[in-house]
Amino acid sequence: MARTIIEGGYVAAVDASPQLSTGAMGNEYDGGHVVIEGTRIVAVGPGRAPDAFREGASVVDARGCLVTPGLINTHHHLYQWLTRGYAQDSILFDWLTSLYPLWARIDADLVGAGAAGAMSVLARSGCTTVGDHHYVFPRGGGDIVGAIVDASARIGVRLHATRGSMDRGQSQGGLPPDFAVESTDAALAASQEAVERYHDPSFEAMVRVAVAPCSPFSVTEDLLREAAVLARSLDVRLHTHASETAEEDEYCLATFGKSPTDHLGDLGWLGPDVWMAHAVRLDDAGIRRYAETGTGVAHCPSSNARLAAGIAPVRDMLRAGVPVGLGVDGSASNESGQLGIEIREAVLMNRLRTGADSFSVRDGLRIATIGGARVLGREAEIGSLEVGKLADVAVWRIDGVEHAGILDPVAALGLGAMPPVERLFVNGRVVVDGGMLTTADERTIAAGVAAASEELAGRL
Repeated sequence: MARTIIEGGYVAAVDASPQLSTGAMGNEYDGGHVVIEGTRIVAVGPGRAPDAFREGASVVDARGCLVTPGLINTHHHLYQWLTRGYAQDSILFDWLTSLYPLWARIDADLVGAGAAGAMSVLARSGCTTVGDHHYVFPRGGGDIVGAIVDASARIGVRLHATRGSMDRGQSQGGLPPDFAVESTDAALAASQEAVERYHDPSFEAMVRVAVAPCSPFSVTEDLLREAAVLARSLDVRLHTHASETAEEDEYCLATFGKSPTDHLGDLGWLGPDVWMAHAVRLDDAGIRRYAETGTGVAHCPSSNARLAAGIAPVRDMLRAGVPVGLGVDGSASNESGQLGIEIREAVLMNRLRTGADSFSVRDGLRIATIGGARVLGREAEIGSLEVGKLADVAVWRIDGVEHAGILDPVAALGLGAMPPVERLFVNGRVVVDGGMLTTADERTIAAGVAAASEELAGRL
């Protein structure tokens, strides 16, 4: 098997239990090494790599670099890469209603082009695992989940796809227009088909699939309840949006007579196989229920700010034991699309909520790596630099003009400008080298995105 030695950089392994804001976040080695053999990490430690690994190995000189686990994106809507810049000054419900008519005209070809663009940017920002939530399936739109799977293989990133759905249109009191939703039975059947076709439960899986009805305001109780039963019968995870905005709280109280947490809990949607996007409005009682059940959260700070949803109580969730990962969210509510930036955003936003000493740069790195792995149920496989884990590794250059001389290499990522990715390994394969994709031509991808965006806009 091919062997690669990464040595000389500042290695942040993120390999210990979380200790919020103490600075103790696992082993760190100034001038350390990581050794990759095939798809696995076979050595991590201080100093030069042992001689036993050197024969026949390629060596990456990581001097002037920070070496971390690959970042894990726990929530995204890849198709939205085609609709960036719309509804720039809207809150969530207004933003959604303005974009639903456009999204309802997508198809597999357009989604594939958008997904390739979004995943290219994610990879170039240090992301090795992409969690996508796709829930818009127009009639005659083709195999949209398959198009996303194909795009992930093209770019070379690990994919956690979801087969989402909406069955509560406006005529049933939901937010989306009726033409944008499916029937309950069709959504369940298509979800099962997507899992059976694309989900890989193996240790080294590059594609896994979860079941993911969209949100309490776009999905019926029947779909939520039956989706939970279906996912557990197929042994896959569950994902949805929850407690994102004050308007969602008001909708759930008016429609169901209960909070989003109680509504979802009553329908089987709390547990260690479930993760929720946002949780901005989660109160103390909700945090306790999430912690008691092991329900995870995808924290999306930039998107929450873009839509003026608020700042999620991440510190309180972590202290209670809630699994928390980091997410970019859809590119129409986070036009950057870069996961590396979200570490800094998480640090700054959470300090704004709970104080300057409440959330460290290592807290930010942790939720972006092992925290995300835990949310996706893959903490034994990815998320830290440990022997036996999959070789998803990011090498960040921090000796350029933006970061040269910075006291703490991790602060370069958590407080400074996002460092360029010198090298990105996914499953042992180099996907980014010198800040550029090695797996696909970026100009071709950009041209495909521009053409697809123009075509979609013309369908209105």
